[in-house]
Amino acid sequence: MNQLRLVASIAERDVLRYTPAGIPIVSGKLRHSSEQSEAGLSRSIEFEIAAIAVGEISGEFNRAALGSTFQFSGFLAPKNRNSKNLVFHVTEFGAYSQDH
Repeated sequence: MNQLRLVASIAERDVLRYTPAGIPIVSGKLRHSSEQSEAGLSRSIEFEIAAIAVGEISGEFNRAALGSTFQFSGFLAPKNRNSKNLVFHVTEFGAYSQDH
């Protein structure tokens, strides 16, 4: 199974573009920061991950405020066929509150 859920803010976003087939697509970077527990110890986690939104969701991703925090869902895939670099393909996202 390849599913990822991540609370992050939109750190960067490229301009909305279209594939040769006319499908809207927008790329960006998500920034995550949290405290995690590992082996009984608290660990500070901070990273950025490349993200892409394809199809209908690309419009929502394109309109979302930079720096705002959301809960993202999707999957990981190689950047291209021969790449070892992964990209987070966002399939859903919505508002996040500390109550989650």
